Amino acid sequence: MENLAKYNTAFLESFGIDESQLNDLEYESILEWDSVAHMGLIAEIEEAFEIELDIDDVIDFGSYIKGKEILKKYNVQI
Repeated sequence: MENLAKYNTAFLESFGIDESQLNDLEYESILEWDSVAHMGLIAEIEEAFEIELDIDDVIDFGSYIKGKEILKKYNVQI
């Protein structure tokens, strides 16, 4: 599975949303993305890419777009 598909799948499975919602998705912009679901999303992403995000990156991971930027720091190209 390519990286974009892995990334999208983490969001889709964590929040049970439609793919059309991804680009505008931000933390707490939908009911499903609360603090508990945020940690589930982070765990999905860490497992999918076999990385461990720094706590600052977990906190800054506030949107679908921002997540792509953060993953670049871990040599994950999306």
